[in-house]
Amino acid sequence: MATSPGSLGAGPGAARPWRLSRRLLLLLLLLLPLLDAVCGKPWWSEGLDVTRHWPWEVSLRIENEHVCGGALIDLSWVMTAAHCIQGNKDYSVVLGTSKLKSWDPLKVFSIPVKDIIVHPKYWGRTFIMGDVALLRLHTPAIFSKYVQPICLPEPSYNLKVGTQCWVTGWGQIKQRYSANSTLTPELQEAEVFIMDNKRCDRVYRKMAVVPHILPLVMQDMVCATNYGENLCNGDAGGPLACEVEDRWILAGVLSWDKACAKSQNPGVYSRVTKYSKWIKTQIGNGALSGPRASAWLLFLSWLLQPHMGP
Repeated sequence: MATSPGSLGAGPGAARPWRLSRRLLLLLLLLLPLLDAVCGKPWWSEGLDVTRHWPWEVSLRIENEHVCGGALIDLSWVMTAAHCIQGNKDYSVVLGTSKLKSWDPLKVFSIPVKDIIVHPKYWGRTFIMGDVALLRLHTPAIFSKYVQPICLPEPSYNLKVGTQCWVTGWGQIKQRYSANSTLTPELQEAEVFIMDNKRCDRVYRKMAVVPHILPLVMQDMVCATNYGENLCNGDAGGPLACEVEDRWILAGVLSWDKACAKSQNPGVYSRVTKYSKWIKTQIGNGALSGPRASAWLLFLSWLLQPHMGP
């Protein structure tokens, strides 16, 4: 006599785990729109006088040597500066730590880079435009307390002058410019404020030798300063992160990392809102990614585990 699928594991409570799973699946489907709004937030270790932990911070490496910063924006994608890409080399990213060396292997991940997409308008260091690049990871990052993405702003978002933001990196963020600068072993952070582009352009015009025909600081750039300390010498490709309505967004990617000869000069970043549509096109709007994918993976993992009891 043939056995029907529904009769397998016969017993009063045999179907209860599957019924429970279906209920949880329905609940997750209802919550999915909310999951898209979830992005990482910086946090502190209680009782310790240390800097925040920035869970989207990435160390871009060649042969395990730090070359640039970056930000995790999705399960499988990192954003950095185009000028960080040094030809046809093998890159990897390190996530989940504020230290350049000697990290906990249970919390920190080193993932090879599979593909690199440089913005088509990037002209090179002689005349910087489109100074952004996307790195597709060979394997998706595993989200945790230490590894989470930062939100991307919508193209229409208006980043107002005076907005408080933070710049992070392993460069000399809180020190004066030095041609012989060395990396700091611990991630540095500094509070900055968004600066008016025209004012920022005037600062750099005083040092420029080119004719005053076109602005140096263009529409696809954003400036940030704290009106005193030199913040330009952080990590190239490092994030400019701003908290807006309880969400942390990637406002900029450090572009002019060697431009600051004076401590009062502002940092110049690629303005992410100008590249939001391009970014979404590259990573695929329909792909299951980011926090939503993380939730799905956790849920599927739960489904595959044996459920005991009635």
